[in-house]
Amino acid sequence: MIVVSDATPIITLAKIDRLDILGRFYHEVLLPNAVFDEVCRNPAFAAEAAAIQKCEFMRLKTVSRTQSVKILMASGLDLGESEAIVLADTLADALLLIDERKGRQIARNMGIRITGTLGILLQAKKLGLIKNIKPLLDRLITENIRISESLYSSILEQAGEKP
Repeated sequence: MIVVSDATPIITLAKIDRLDILGRFYHEVLLPNAVFDEVCRNPAFAAEAAAIQKCEFMRLKTVSRTQSVKILMASGLDLGESEAIVLADTLADALLLIDERKGRQIARNMGIRITGTLGILLQAKKLGLIKNIKPLLDRLITENIRISESLYSSILEQAGEKP
């Protein structure tokens, strides 16, 4: 399976020290150049960038369909999201890792398979790669990752951790 990632899932997993989950799920994760730049050139993500650069399973990929990227950017997406969606669209049977609502909707409308950070954590729980999802969700919230109460409860329920 070919996997393409936007910035938010890899930043988020890096914040909770669980990038290893991606490496265990996928042989390779492609990062469009704009996504890599968004993460690695922003001083606010210095720790996350260092963790990402150490991941042997992440590969940079140039997006050649620049006109398609511009069209998506005109719809309100940022450069990284746009490149990730276009790259996933150009690859047969790709899975796109993306969290932003608008980007997810556009990708779905284009017929691209998607998952996000919480979907990755749920899958890791189901496969026994993590014992409990609740501590990771709580850590995400501590790291200022927004998770609504209803989504939080839904994820715990799906993980079989709802009291």
